Order: sequence, then structure tokens, then C-alpha cells
Amino acid sequence: MKKIPGLRWYIVVMLCLASELNYLDRQTLSVLAQTIQDEMHITTVQYADITFAFLLSYTVMYAVSGRLVDWLGTRRSFLIFVSGWSIASALHALARTAGQFTFFRVLLGATEPANFPGGVRTVTEWFPMRERALAVGIFNSGTAIGAAVAAPLVAWITLMWGWRYAFVLGGVLGFVWVIVWAVVYRRPRQHPWLGAEELALIEAGDPVAVGEPPPPVPIRRLLGMKAVWGCIAARVLTDPISYLFIFWTPKFLQQERGFDLADIGRYSWIPFVGLAAGNIAGGLVPSWLMRRGFSLNRARKTVMFAASCTMPVCFLLVTRVPSAAMAVALITVAMFAHAAWANVTLPAEVFPSHVVGAVTGFGGMFGSLASAFSQKAIGWTAQNLSFAPIFAVGSVMHLTGFVLVCLLVGELGQVRDVSGPDSRPAAPAVT
Repeated sequence: MKKIPGLRWYIVVMLCLASELNYLDRQTLSVLAQTIQDEMHITTVQYADITFAFLLSYTVMYAVSGRLVDWLGTRRSFLIFVSGWSIASALHALARTAGQFTFFRVLLGATEPANFPGGVRTVTEWFPMRERALAVGIFNSGTAIGAAVAAPLVAWITLMWGWRYAFVLGGVLGFVWVIVWAVVYRRPRQHPWLGAEELALIEAGDPVAVGEPPPPVPIRRLLGMKAVWGCIAARVLTDPISYLFIFWTPKFLQQERGFDLADIGRYSWIPFVGLAAGNIAGGLVPSWLMRRGFSLNRARKTVMFAASCTMPVCFLLVTRVPSAAMAVALITVAMFAHAAWANVTLPAEVFPSHVVGAVTGFGGMFGSLASAFSQKAIGWTAQNLSFAPIFAVGSVMHLTGFVLVCLLVGELGQVRDVSGPDSRPAAPAVT
């Protein structure tokens, strides 16, 4: 059978498309928040309760889905979970009350998190260590692209046919992706379209890639490793910022900058382009630095530190600048920096592929739990005070996370030995 050069990059494009659909489905409600609130007389606090319910189910399933991905494998995991979240998205069209929206959001939250441990594990199966930051950046950029596309697309569909059709569209697109994935995806060693030279490149430096994966590592052993808790801390501190951007950017622009639905459709996609660009930059810039002599550890942490210092400037100014255009620009820069920090990439840079799903799941679970409770605080503060205290608290999250990554994770680019209770490096650092 004919081989396809660079097949691994086609695989990561498929992952990027899955992330786009994942965020298109969850962002649809954010774009329509004010429209649905006005039609159904839902308060801002009730809207926060709906997002809280989504994140609560998301939290529980993130940890479970990480282990499921390691057990089921990436191919079956994506087939099951993308089908699940596509059905959940379409069901939103049937909602008539806040309670029904809450129920359908719980279903969506239960099916969407597998995308991320599944995507990170797929990257570890298909990419050598030095390419993983870029590959995860491409895969994760789909979240921003999906959110960016959601604003104009959902606004246009709503203005033309009504908001219920926007939820149905996401479900239909999801099943198209599932069909393509079923045809295209196999693991590298089983893929008939993968050439021998590319397979050797993929497996270089990763003994787990050769042959069948070893048995699952006990949860207790993983949770006894400092590096795991460093990955978790990174998600706990920065995931709430992701959901601040995703669930509340349109609301902030409408509540404090006077945007209507048409304005949201025209302009609120712009910050998400910054988010997508940041995801790519979070992989490209370290790769560029490494070609100039930086180690992977130094290159990644240089980018993380620069991004961490950018966030306070943007967040402390965004509620004070005089024009809406300047506010959108600051949110765009903040989203770029947030994405370039690349919290999702960390497990793929310090753990072997057979536990990356589990570690990513743990980080996502704790990060989603922190995000869920932050939704309550954001909702109350936005309704009773303003967005200024919200951005003030968010301004210090990345710097704190960076310090904890340095202390707990330590050297990036060294694969940890998970066969024992300690976290000793099992492979030399990648330079």
C-alpha cells in the first residue's frame, strides 16, 4: 500500500479538528448566553449555575476518561466520546428551562473531557519528544479555533433560523468527524500508510512505543510523584482562566462594553484567534530556541515565564482602558499568552506514553474542579460588583503556576521512571 509522507502531521490535524468541534459545542451556549437569558428569563447567577454543572460533571469524567483512554486506546476512545458529545450538543435544542439546559450541559460535560487525555496520548504515540510541544500546540489550537468560529457562525445561524439550530449543527459535524476517524486512525505500528523511516523517527527514544504498552501503573504510585502534582498544580491555577475566557468573554463584552449579539458575532472571535496563535507559538518558539542551543527545559520555561509576566499587564488594564477596541486587544494578547504557557503539554514532556492519559486526566479533573467553583465566584462577582476583581485575581495565576512547575516538575524533557514509587528520570533530557 502507498505510504503517506509526514502522516503524523495529518493525524494531529485530525486531533485539531476534534478540539475545534469540542469547543464549538461548548462555546455555543456562551455566545448565546444573553439571548437565551432574555428569552427564558435566566439570571446571571443561574447561568453561572449551568456552567458550574457542566464543569462538575466534566471534573468527575476527566479523571475517569484519562484512565479509560489508557484502557480503551485512542482510536476507540475518540469514536465513543466524540459520538457522545455530539449527541449531547444536539439535545440542547430541546431545552425549554434552565433546569433542562443544566441537564444537557451535564451530559456534555461527561463526554467532552476525553478529548484532551486522548489527544495528548495520541501525540505521545505519534511524535518524538522534541516535536511534542508543537504537536500538542496544534492539537490544542483547535480549542481556540472552535471558539473563534463559534461566535460568527452561531450568531449568523441564530439570526437566520433561531438559536436551536446552532446546537444541532455541532452534533452533525461531530458525526462527520467520527466517520473519518474510523477510516483513518490506527496506532503507528499498525498503520498501513506509515513508512518505515517515519516510524523509526516516531519511536526514537521511547521504549514504550515498541511493542505493546506495559500494564497500567497504580494510581497510588502516580499520585506519590512530585511531577504529577506539578502537572496538577499547573492545571488548577490556569484552567479557571481558560473557562473565564470561554464562558465569560462574550458576557463581559455585552455587560461592560455594550456589545449586542451582532457585535459579538463581528468581534468576539478576534481574541480566540490570539488563543489559537498562542497554542502554535507555545510549540514553535521552544522549537526555535532549541535549534539555537537551548535545552527543551530552558526553552519551554523561557516561554512560560514570558507568558506569565504578560498576563498581569493585560488583566489589570482590560477593565480600565477607555475603548471597547482596546479591551478586545488586551483580551487577545492575554489569550495568546495563556495558550503559549501550554499547561496541557507538560505530561507529554515528563511521562512515558502509557501513563500520559492518566496524568492528563488527574490534572484535568483538579483543574476542572477549581474551574467549577470559580464559576460560582465569577457569576456572583459579575452580577453584584464588576469584572475588575475577577481579572485582578486571574492576573497572578500563571506566575504562581510557573513557580510550582519549577519546584515540583523540575526538568522538562526527562521521562520519569513510573515503575517504582519515586520520580527519577528514566531517559536523558532532550536538547
